[in-house]
Amino acid sequence: GEYRKPDVRAIAQQQGLALANKPDSQEICFIPGGDYKQFLDAYLADRGEAMPDTSGDLVTTTGEVVGHHEGIHNFTVGQRKGLGMATGSPLYVIGINGADRKVVVGSSADLTSKTLRANRLNWISIPRLDGTLRLLVKIRHRHEAAWATLETSADDEVTVTFDQP
Repeated sequence: GEYRKPDVRAIAQQQGLALANKPDSQEICFIPGGDYKQFLDAYLADRGEAMPDTSGDLVTTTGEVVGHHEGIHNFTVGQRKGLGMATGSPLYVIGINGADRKVVVGSSADLTSKTLRANRLNWISIPRLDGTLRLLVKIRHRHEAAWATLETSADDEVTVTFDQP
């Protein structure tokens, strides 16, 4: 926790370790081959459980059913590949509704939002925040930081409101 990634890379470089030049992970780095479906199946099997049926419909932002999927656990918001359907323009996962097992798809413009809510937070590298703060926020590794206001609640939830969507 006390070293930042550039510091660790510099130490690895000084020690002549090939790891120093390894590209950053873009997938789930702790799962061999990135096959999280196989990982989940094996994990549940070890516990004597089976993957529940989470299959359902692919729907547009207006609710139109445009396809079927084999499980909500196969998707992440922002995903473009692996939707199992061909359309005239690219579609992205806009949202996942676990209660009714629907995966909402739409255009890249549908991905933008001014508000982000998060809960069940793990305050690892900083103390728990309270109140309202102005921050530069990155929601993904490769995204440019953007100005936003973060508000905390007593329910261990934060709401981030971006200046621009």
